[in-house]
Amino acid sequence: MRGKKGWLAGLLIGITLPALAQFDTAPPSRTPRPALATMATTEAAYRIDGARHIYLNHPERIHDGLLPPFLHAIAGVRTTIDTHGRVSRIEITREPAVAREVLPWIERLIRAAEPYPRPPAGLDTVRWDEIWLIDRSGRFQLHTLSEGQQQAPDSPDDDTDDEDEKGAAGAPSGPGR
Repeated sequence: MRGKKGWLAGLLIGITLPALAQFDTAPPSRTPRPALATMATTEAAYRIDGARHIYLNHPERIHDGLLPPFLHAIAGVRTTIDTHGRVSRIEITREPAVAREVLPWIERLIRAAEPYPRPPAGLDTVRWDEIWLIDRSGRFQLHTLSEGQQQAPDSPDDDTDDEDEKGAAGAPSGPGR
């Protein structure tokens, strides 16, 4: 058993270490793109502007297309932007189950994108919640602008389970039925 455990531990370390290195690197030093004026009138609407701003400032880090079925990390982050478009606070609202090395990486990406669009008229600050969906390569999508996720290869197809489509008496169920 020792041989199998040692082999398994080595495999897990080998799989994990390359992923860790992706999140050790700071974003490249550059001039942030200017913030576009927000058309949002509420904090909820500002969420789209904030997400777009992060995408504009980190185009090389955005995962194009559907995300893989198994992500490296999922994290919830609440970002507060002050009246000048600066980040005044970053709160982690949902930590990844295992890949906690992404948390400082996410904070660096958020701060590197300053200044953000100023808060909507009438608000001194704006706060938005975002879910970061991160793959092993260090590319991400934000839930607000996500293109979706691929289905796992061994997952049953939604079309194959006809029993879920029928009610208790065998009649189709669903909207309007």
